[in-house]
Amino acid sequence: MKQQILQLLALTVLMVSCGPKEIPSIGSKVYHVFDQEHLYFDPELTKDGIRVSDTQPFYIESGRIMLRKLNIPKFERETKVSIIVEETSAGDRWDKAGSVFVMDANGVNMLTVAREKYELEHSDDAEETDNYPGMIAEGEYKPAVELMRFMTPFGVGHYSKQDTSKYPNRMPVYIDGWAEKAMWKQDITQLLPLLEGEVYVGVHIDTWTKEGYKVDVKLRFEESENAYEPAKKRWVAPVLNSVRYIPPQRGCDKFQRADVGTSVEVPANAKDIQMAYITTGHGGHSGGDEFVPTENIIKLDGQELFKFTPWRTDCASFRRFNPTSGVWLKKRKVDYIDWEAKGYRTKEIEEPEASSDLSRSNWCPGSDVPPMIIPMEKISGKHEITVSMPTAQKLKEGEQNFWFVSAYLFGELN
Repeated sequence: MKQQILQLLALTVLMVSCGPKEIPSIGSKVYHVFDQEHLYFDPELTKDGIRVSDTQPFYIESGRIMLRKLNIPKFERETKVSIIVEETSAGDRWDKAGSVFVMDANGVNMLTVAREKYELEHSDDAEETDNYPGMIAEGEYKPAVELMRFMTPFGVGHYSKQDTSKYPNRMPVYIDGWAEKAMWKQDITQLLPLLEGEVYVGVHIDTWTKEGYKVDVKLRFEESENAYEPAKKRWVAPVLNSVRYIPPQRGCDKFQRADVGTSVEVPANAKDIQMAYITTGHGGHSGGDEFVPTENIIKLDGQELFKFTPWRTDCASFRRFNPTSGVWLKKRKVDYIDWEAKGYRTKEIEEPEASSDLSRSNWCPGSDVPPMIIPMEKISGKHEITVSMPTAQKLKEGEQNFWFVSAYLFGELN
């Protein structure tokens, strides 16, 4: 009983000292990084410069990105980390790519570039060349590492009420109501080394409307209560990140024309090395990279390491999250029970099919995108890691084909 009282007293002290955004409990700590924050597109928002804060969330990239600075302690015992993201529409009715990421607050990063305190190579001629500044490390600059990729569904939340006058009669018979929000959770324990000390955690949604979205992000750290379970020595190294966080980075269609990647230095004492690979294809037309299966090839020192075709066929299971998805009718024959005939009969019917039902390049409207985990052979020293997609399509006017790819290596140190 005495021990329980002491624990409760300690918890009370923590709750007073941590403030409203950090929610501690015995054995765990939750950082409420973003609390229903509004992400949207408005060039006027940051035209006079970026207002950086050490205590409050702030915008860059015309409101499509929000950053928050955290100071996270180093955990002495083994700790599991998870990320929880919630999203609702604030009026944008489209499906858009979203990303939560982390970067060192004391190094050269996308914020440094956005504030024009560091210029990336080829920034001035990026639109006229095949260069994509910010995708890989350049000099002192390091790309952000993605904590979670997610895809906003069509209009969840804002348009979820049954009586919405703009989009009536789109609900299929097999769901009992539109979802109020989308929510995703992933285990990101392998990224713990990047979530210690002073860091920026950011959230990005590729919206082009002033209505935008509302986003909620939490990081949960669950430290072992076993004093004899010391923290593992983990190691993480970014490879590339083509999510267009900062101008002049744009949707990358280079994978079709050349290998894209960089070299990574692997410590001699590293073990159990794996690659986390997150990939989604995008294109604003029916024959674009969003809807065409495309093989991804990962190479190590120029030799094929792993290849697969990222593709989702279960998008119809997310229908309840997509109240504003476009719907059309398809004719087909169906067998149905006829009670009077005491058996089955066949007839032709018109059945609704939603855009959100269609299979896509490794994502669905309303899904998260867990990383593909690729085991690596025992390696050390400097190695080149690249990605290619020989059948990917070119980015053309009116056909915005591109791939968002992020990758990093992780493992443990002896």
